[in-house]
Amino acid sequence: MSAAPAVLFVCSKNGGKSQMAAGLMRLEAGDAVVVESAGTQPGAAINALSAEVLLDLGVDIRDEQPKALTEEAMRRTGLVVVLGGEAQVDPVEGVALERWETDEPSLRGIEGRKRMELVRDDIHARVKDLKTRLLG
Repeated sequence: MSAAPAVLFVCSKNGGKSQMAAGLMRLEAGDAVVVESAGTQPGAAINALSAEVLLDLGVDIRDEQPKALTEEAMRRTGLVVVLGGEAQVDPVEGVALERWETDEPSLRGIEGRKRMELVRDDIHARVKDLKTRLLG
């Protein structure tokens, strides 16, 4: 039996987008995909609004803690998905790297909860696509 596919979601602080993606992949794929997340410059806590809009879907990330990106984590998963343009991740030989240029509603003047719902929905659609690519 082959090992489950794995993915490491990365953003700069590991408090918002990458944690949302990880939570949404766990929702969509369960144990069929190994999921990790990390930040290039991890913050101190999970973004409260990110956690709030995920709870609407039954995903609870409130107890997660931001973690630093390591080469070991990149090698362990073999696939790194960088969310947004802020985080810069150097390639590691043998590790697939892709970047998701996620929706940024604030550029359209959309802020607060509505902004975060749009970010969540964009990431959720991308996670569903990735799950299909990983699991067929």
